[in-house]
Amino acid sequence: MKKLLLFIAVMLFTLTSVQSQEFRMGAKAGLNVATLGGDSYYGGLGSLGSRTSFHIGGLVEIPLMGKFSLQPELLYSSEGSDWSFGTLGEDTKLDFLRVPVLVKFYIIEGLSAEAGPVFGVLVNAEGTYYDDDGDLVSGDAKDYYRSFDAQFGIGASYRLNMGVFFSLRYNKGLLNVNEEYRVLGTTYNTGKNQSNVFQVSAGYSF
Repeated sequence: MKKLLLFIAVMLFTLTSVQSQEFRMGAKAGLNVATLGGDSYYGGLGSLGSRTSFHIGGLVEIPLMGKFSLQPELLYSSEGSDWSFGTLGEDTKLDFLRVPVLVKFYIIEGLSAEAGPVFGVLVNAEGTYYDDDGDLVSGDAKDYYRSFDAQFGIGASYRLNMGVFFSLRYNKGLLNVNEEYRVLGTTYNTGKNQSNVFQVSAGYSF
């Protein structure tokens, strides 16, 4: 009985704390500077540079205890890398549907630090690869990359009283995005690469 009363008291305190803060919904968009970390392509030849693209989506902010809140998001994020070897070059485009689940801590009013896992499902991939005949071609490369990805995100946001906010975030890839493929009966892998991205965002929440 005492445990039940204690549980009810904790739940009432939690609900009271949550109700004293604001539940918010919003939208955001911004710049991606993405890279593929890890191995270089094609047996170590060439180098992997950054690819500039975008992200866009929505979010909710759920108040927790004290200065903490939980911010799940749903984003379309265009990532990948730029590969170069001598005068040759080709963008690797990896488009993900991302679901960040971040814990936020408010340092002062409006300013928060955030961190948490970022999950992703690959929806589109374009790049240069060897086809089944052993020819180097460019185009749809979704079969050469894994459909699920995970990152760890860390960053900061500042929200104005009018609801406009700005944020900086770095997502570090945790899993290899490459998938094994077969050419002329031989199994290959383009390497061990992780999708990393630096994001600058602006948005509005209410």
